Amino acid sequence: MAGGWARDGAVSEQIEASISDELARMQAQKRPQGESLTHCAECGEPIPEKRRVALPGVKLCLDCQQERDGAFKARGGVNRRGSKDSQLK
Repeated sequence: MAGGWARDGAVSEQIEASISDELARMQAQKRPQGESLTHCAECGEPIPEKRRVALPGVKLCLDCQQERDGAFKARGGVNRRGSKDSQLK
């Protein structure tokens, strides 16, 4: 699939590297710790017991967590592809 001066499998290697980077970033994110709250820290609604058991240390109800997760967070990425000019040098 790769053409030009790229060696065979270069595209697959780039995809695998991108996936590995994203997985490492996700695993490095802070996770809740400690005892779960019985009521949401933001809205005060009760947090279902199943959620508290599934996510030890949870502080937010599902609605508040989804709202927080949906907020845009800009993050830098790595352009593994580069420009054609840089590949010709």
